[in-house]
Amino acid sequence: MSLLEKMSDEDFERHALAILKRELGLDGLARFLRLYRSGSGDYTRDRHRWLEGATIREIMAEVERRDKPAA
Repeated sequence: MSLLEKMSDEDFERHALAILKRELGLDGLARFLRLYRSGSGDYTRDRHRWLEGATIREIMAEVERRDKPAA
């Protein structure tokens, strides 16, 4: 069994973050965490709720409305 397999998830995360900080610096580590940390919730379930009953025509109208520059 390797050292990695013996580590708890918390130890593994701490060591991984230390390596990222060493290799990327603080700014790089912060960027990495912002991009790759998973959020909470269930996007697929939420998306179904948001779009429930919406037609393609309504969705496209909203997209077009958002794409128009403000007057």
